[in-house]
Amino acid sequence: MSSVVVSYTDSAGHHAPKGGIFRWLTTTNHKDIGLMYLIFALIMFFVGGAFVMLVRYELLSPGLRLLRPDLYNQLVTMHGLVMIFAAVMPAFTGFANFNLPMMLGASDMAFARLNNWSFWLLIPAAILLVLSFFVHGGAPATGWTMYPPLSVQMGPGMDMVIFAVHILGISSILGSINIIVTILNMRAPGMSMMQMPMFAWTMLVTAYLLVAVIPVLAGAVTMLLFDRHFGTSFFNAAGGGDPVLYQHIFWFFGHPEVYIIALPAFGIVSQIIPAFSRKPLFGYKSMVVATMAIAIQSFLVWAHHMFTVGMPAAGQLFFMYATMIIAVPTGVKVFNWIMTMWGGSLTFEAPMLFAIGFIGLFVIGGFSGIVLANTPVDVQVHNTYYVIAHFHYVLVSGALFAIFGGSYFWFPKWFGRMYNEFWAKVHFWLSVISFNVTFFPMHFLGLAGMPRHYPDYNPMFTDFNVVSSVGSFFFGFGQIIFFINMAYSAKCGRKSPACPWDGAKSLEWLLLDCPAEYHSFIEPPAIPEEYYEEF
Repeated sequence: MSSVVVSYTDSAGHHAPKGGIFRWLTTTNHKDIGLMYLIFALIMFFVGGAFVMLVRYELLSPGLRLLRPDLYNQLVTMHGLVMIFAAVMPAFTGFANFNLPMMLGASDMAFARLNNWSFWLLIPAAILLVLSFFVHGGAPATGWTMYPPLSVQMGPGMDMVIFAVHILGISSILGSINIIVTILNMRAPGMSMMQMPMFAWTMLVTAYLLVAVIPVLAGAVTMLLFDRHFGTSFFNAAGGGDPVLYQHIFWFFGHPEVYIIALPAFGIVSQIIPAFSRKPLFGYKSMVVATMAIAIQSFLVWAHHMFTVGMPAAGQLFFMYATMIIAVPTGVKVFNWIMTMWGGSLTFEAPMLFAIGFIGLFVIGGFSGIVLANTPVDVQVHNTYYVIAHFHYVLVSGALFAIFGGSYFWFPKWFGRMYNEFWAKVHFWLSVISFNVTFFPMHFLGLAGMPRHYPDYNPMFTDFNVVSSVGSFFFGFGQIIFFINMAYSAKCGRKSPACPWDGAKSLEWLLLDCPAEYHSFIEPPAIPEEYYEEF
């Protein structure tokens, strides 16, 4: 049921597929598809990273060094679109595909063939995104939000990106339906909803968010397409439309999107910290409630991105207070992670280091978010580098650090080998230091009034820009270390024991070897008593 690929028994006694390219084109096995998602996300991570390296090189000094202003903004736009839609979101879907069936005691994802299709939709979408640079007029230069009127006026590259966003959205919806049905219907007998791993809870809530908001984004970009080619005036002021309407529609998608990225990261960190603290997760039920509260509240704060559009004072007050309140359930999670570590038997392998780094940096991003929730302050720093500093502290630390930590954590389960711990720690320290060197100075640039999306700037901003650019180059170099460590260790790392983390208590660690068998659970497993002790 779980694979259309004929399998055989390998020398270790595991059921494994036959080799060849046909396997990867036709596989419906959740581990194969999860691995393809992760590899795709890694490739697109380096593509998006290359775009921003060019941007930071341009900002090393005032004046135009390398890039024309239009190409500069094309790179900024495509960096955002690629990182969010083609790197981070597919990475979390890869974690879900590979790990959820093992964590739940399921034989595979609920809709195995649909799973294959949802992955392969990513390839043409990524090709469209990248090829938009090579058509007349180049890629969109609108910023990742694709605001009109610029997006109405752009060349055919804008149409390619709209089409790519549609395809990526279809992939996300199909993957989300698969995750929802798998979690609700394919858990091992005896595992109630309140006994699922936290990663399963965060992926379930994330999947519901995606099903709710991806059609909203699809509607927004379709209306853009109609304004561009079919004579409508939804957002074109010359025809009686309103560009601010697009902002409302986009951010009704865009703010839940922040938590579509953050919630899976919360789930990964909630698996890592108990394992390396040798303690059950503190306040499991409150974590579940906080996850659902964050999802619900994320629909109520979209216009805090729009304090400068002429909103009535009552609207500004509502969105200001709603934005501050959403910090409460997030604070509950941070408190629970700290209390899980408190009094635990902690060790600091690479997954734990990245989890702790995630908490520290995400909290900094949360505090700057509370600053931006204050309407008078937001009006002053709107569209400055303060905003860039804030959302990178939230999304880079909040997504990438969790992805790195999760990759190291489940690496033995995926490949049956151990990564190189020394180089993993070098990767962590280089990443956390260079990240702060890159983005912390941007707070001061923003407070001083430096606007974003400009390739040139006042010489008074030079020093901080040089520091940020140098930090970004070191951060990029750190990710090359990550790639080499992963690639080399997958083939040549030392063999992993059955459970290398003695504090890990979820089913994939209690019941399966490293690497997990190609078909992990032919029959629904009996859940060991040790698992229930975590709840």
